[in-house]
Amino acid sequence: MVHYVSFPGLFDKVFKLNQVAFHIGNWPIRWYGVILAVAFLLGALYLMKRASKFETDPDTVIDLLIIALPCGVMGARAYYVINRWDYYKDHLNELLSIWNGGLAIYGGVIAGILVVLLFGRKNRHRFNILSFLDVGALGLLIGQIIGRWGNFVNGEAFGTATNLPWGMVISQTATGGGAAVHPTFLYESLWNLLGFTVLHFYSKRRKFRGEIFAWYCVWYGFGRGLIEGLRTDSLYIGDTSIRISQVVGFTGCVIGAIFLIWMYCTKAWKRIPAFDLSAPGLVPKEGTEEKVADCEEKIPEEQGKPEAEEEAETPSQEESGEAGDSKDE
Repeated sequence: MVHYVSFPGLFDKVFKLNQVAFHIGNWPIRWYGVILAVAFLLGALYLMKRASKFETDPDTVIDLLIIALPCGVMGARAYYVINRWDYYKDHLNELLSIWNGGLAIYGGVIAGILVVLLFGRKNRHRFNILSFLDVGALGLLIGQIIGRWGNFVNGEAFGTATNLPWGMVISQTATGGGAAVHPTFLYESLWNLLGFTVLHFYSKRRKFRGEIFAWYCVWYGFGRGLIEGLRTDSLYIGDTSIRISQVVGFTGCVIGAIFLIWMYCTKAWKRIPAFDLSAPGLVPKEGTEEKVADCEEKIPEEQGKPEAEEEAETPSQEESGEAGDSKDE
């Protein structure tokens, strides 16, 4: 539950980290869960604040997140367990022990995207899927910036040995002795912070729907692929030395890059309405158009009758003139 972290190349202080933040009765509440909750909350607040700029009603964000949160957690856990099934098949009692770590971001992202697609098909009148993926990527980066510090408290997701000044030493004793390793959790947190800063400001001048999400795939995929090569707890494909997160990260990076190059070179968003920001982003709710048409057609006949009767009763100017002339004569 307790471990010690130090950065001997920077300063002599040794940090004591207790994985348990506090207790509710006999139930320990871990910092890992608290940090993830804060990460989710801040990401959600960002989404709600900027939702209207991305063709989304803030109330819709709440409805969507209520569904996406549990699905994302289950997806992240399932992804991790599946790729470490050799261990979990003999430890089934640990399948749901997410408080000890073991959440894979890619699993959460995949589950989240599926929720957005399914939710979007039934609520196209409330938000635009591509635009929501844009703002959702920014909110996700906020969550990733903060969430990685949960790994720090748990003493996990670190890298190989290093002689760099910022090398981190994790020890079970207060002396803080041991080999210095790459603080890969910090690398990824800072990489995501830089990506969020750039994309946040660029999003105000985005050229087409889906652009920010594509840049997220490029930015995060490339950075994660590089950083993953330093980690010692990677998930591998079978008995090979191929790291799963590197494959997924670099694949997402390449696909996102190809999509962006194609869009920029051909300006495809100008001829594909789904990407065009000047085209309507929301689909009218079923029955709305018919109701409007019915209202326009069903104009009460009584509104037209007085005008017709008035025209019939009021003589025209020519008739009035003729009547006046006959009287003068």
